[in-house]
Amino acid sequence: MRLFLMTLIFGTGAVMCNLSFGQVVFPGERWEEVSPASVGLDKGRLDEAAMILSTKVGRDGAKRLVIVRHGRIVWKGSEADERQGVWSMTKSFTSTVAGLLIAKGRCTLDTKVADVLPELKTAYPEVRLRHLLTMTSGYRAMGDEPRGDYLHGPSVTPFVPNPEPLFTPPGTQYAYWDSAMNLLGLVLTKLAGAPLKEVFRRLVAEQISMSNWDWGDFGEIDGIVVNGGAGNMNRHVKISACDMARFGWLMLNRGRWRDKQIVPEWWIQEATRVQVPATLPWAQPQSQIDGRGVYGFNWWVNGVGANGERALPAAPVGTFWASGHNNNRCFVIPEWDMVIVRLGLDGRAPAESWNEFLAKIGEAIRE
Repeated sequence: MRLFLMTLIFGTGAVMCNLSFGQVVFPGERWEEVSPASVGLDKGRLDEAAMILSTKVGRDGAKRLVIVRHGRIVWKGSEADERQGVWSMTKSFTSTVAGLLIAKGRCTLDTKVADVLPELKTAYPEVRLRHLLTMTSGYRAMGDEPRGDYLHGPSVTPFVPNPEPLFTPPGTQYAYWDSAMNLLGLVLTKLAGAPLKEVFRRLVAEQISMSNWDWGDFGEIDGIVVNGGAGNMNRHVKISACDMARFGWLMLNRGRWRDKQIVPEWWIQEATRVQVPATLPWAQPQSQIDGRGVYGFNWWVNGVGANGERALPAAPVGTFWASGHNNNRCFVIPEWDMVIVRLGLDGRAPAESWNEFLAKIGEAIRE
């Protein structure tokens, strides 16, 4: 249940808006910081959750942890304003640009990528945008052979198509693949006639006062800078935890910020529900990145996977998140009216550690 406050606080503080789905708090230029108790949370349990990050997730612990409830920060790590790369969390930014372009009529989910990039007509004539957004395209690039333990599309030339797909026809199997997402970035850039960073900056970041972020790129292709669609090879979004929490809060509020619909609500509903059936064959199990039953349009969803288990049993069913290498996460939890961002540079934690962390967060709720 949301905490409904009746005051308006202008300037750099929180702003209340009376929206169709209730009165909601949005930050101004800065987040308002309040005590956990003021929004129905037990500080001791939050401290225990933060300790789990330190002991079971990685050495960076809670330094770049931000917890938002009811539109206000209740936990902020000492480095929450430091900008860093977030690897595959970039994919959720790319997905959002896709939704914006679809809403503007530049394309549809069924737009064929070969209609945008003719060089794909021979080997990938039936790949559509929806396939790239769900990791079911079968696309691979020249140079996508495994590089050490990097097995899911590591090519440094992701826009050069391999004439032999991972699988065909598209949509019949699942394979998490970075080159396919970089290809999506190029396709969206062509459709927009502008860099992804510029589209996101103008239509999203400026609207929600995101200022501490950037987006790496491959340089110019045909006169337009192409930002990385996947987040690999240092072409990723670089952002602070506090700014990432703004993006998460926009998603929790179904694309609305104050009195303006920034991202179409229908797109967020589609992007954050299961789009990859749990029964779909897994084309590349050696990658150990299984999105079957738990993957939307480049957002992870708390669905039931191919193993018959819920992705995060301790979290509400409506939870969804952006995920990147080095334990970078942005959890959006509508049932708790909460966004949790944890950034770091410290390896890869098992799902059990994240589940334990979220279980402790759930124990902190006193409302």
